[in-house]
Amino acid sequence: MKYELVVGLEVHCQLSTKSKAFCGCSAQFGKPANSNVCPVCLALPGALPVLNRQVVEDAVKLGLALGSTIAPHSVLARKNYFYPDLPKGYQISQYEEPICGEGSINIDAGEGTREIRLIRIHIEEDAGKSIHDIGDDTYIDLNRSGVPLLEIVSYPDMRTPKEASAYLQKLRQIVQYLGISDGNMEEGSLRCDANVSLRPVGSTEYGTRTEIKNMNSFKNVEKAIEFEALRHEEILESGGTIVQETRLWDADKGETRSMRGKEHAHDYRYFPDPDLLPVLVDQEMLDRMLSELPEFPEARASRFVSEFGIPAYDAGVLTVERRIADYFEETVKISGDAKASSNWVMGEVMRTLKEKYLDIDEFSIEPERLGNLIRLIASGTISNTIAKQVFELMQTSPLSAAEIVEKEGLAQVSDTGAIESVVQEIMDANPKQLADYRAGKTKLLGFFVGQCMARMKGKANPQVVNEVLLKKLEG
Repeated sequence: MKYELVVGLEVHCQLSTKSKAFCGCSAQFGKPANSNVCPVCLALPGALPVLNRQVVEDAVKLGLALGSTIAPHSVLARKNYFYPDLPKGYQISQYEEPICGEGSINIDAGEGTREIRLIRIHIEEDAGKSIHDIGDDTYIDLNRSGVPLLEIVSYPDMRTPKEASAYLQKLRQIVQYLGISDGNMEEGSLRCDANVSLRPVGSTEYGTRTEIKNMNSFKNVEKAIEFEALRHEEILESGGTIVQETRLWDADKGETRSMRGKEHAHDYRYFPDPDLLPVLVDQEMLDRMLSELPEFPEARASRFVSEFGIPAYDAGVLTVERRIADYFEETVKISGDAKASSNWVMGEVMRTLKEKYLDIDEFSIEPERLGNLIRLIASGTISNTIAKQVFELMQTSPLSAAEIVEKEGLAQVSDTGAIESVVQEIMDANPKQLADYRAGKTKLLGFFVGQCMARMKGKANPQVVNEVLLKKLEG
């Protein structure tokens, strides 16, 4: 390959605070346009901002989680530019003195673990939203104006589109584990700009870069970077030069297009915001934030393997999302069977969530009820087949598994006499298969088991069915 791809990402993470960064307005997504606004986020004359303490604490938590240096003194600055959805004419951000310095994220894009270095993490407020799809006019919704963001800026350490996607997914997982953001790319809670350039293989000099915006999924991040890399290569191979600019990703056409010339820091005329005091982080806050850090995915997966004895694969799947891991642990407490709990959560639970487009918090079967369902299987009260029927009924009923089993008459039949009677009926109804079995075609045992289970509507104890069948067939 003649060229090496160089990628750095700038990620904006919207924090899950109840109120905005510099006023008391709700930061809730999806409210009617311009309903979450006040004199501060509307930039009315005389309105003064006050920093939301939770924003600082969330920034410190993320910095600690990513091994960043935490600045004891940082400054909020004005980033000056003019746009219809920016009523103040500037955005409150940080420039020369960010709250978090260098850190790193370890990723695995399928070729082993790699460290991606971070330049900085800083606090920023969001701008409003311009709406262009209502008739011929443009409308402005300022609900998002002032919503708190953290901007995470990486070094240009990524070398493939897959690494960029893996980095973004790992970052989302970390902010979700910390509980500081839902990381929802579709709703804009996690937004990513990619800086892409090419350089000759072996060179240490960076090529001219372009910035790509408007990527709202991990797959689109990969596709946009891949397209832009090919575009750069075609220009360079034809003897042209790359123009430094900002480009927009068009997912429908699968291409990037020019948006504007790339701005530089001096274009924004940054200066400290005179209305806001410096941000001070003392040791007491650092210690408290450290004590509140959760057990992260790798450590939790390792503990699941050692404590519960489940396979590493299961542990990896269960710890991708913190809420799924919590659900599994609560289920195990009740069921007492980690492997069975793992199978049910990874199987029926996650299948249902995917089919019904649900988050685990929206799932109607609580861990306690699932744990008790698993206990009914272990005790022989119901079979796995019946358990799946009960599981489906539990999704629309508040009753416990035991109550549903009793109400629907689904308890497993282990009465040897009742099973012997059904077995004899099946044998009498299938004389050819009986003769073939006794002539040596022992694989027909499965046929007889299936017939018995069907006749008893899946409620027969499979172990007793097998024992009775073998005794009768051999006789």
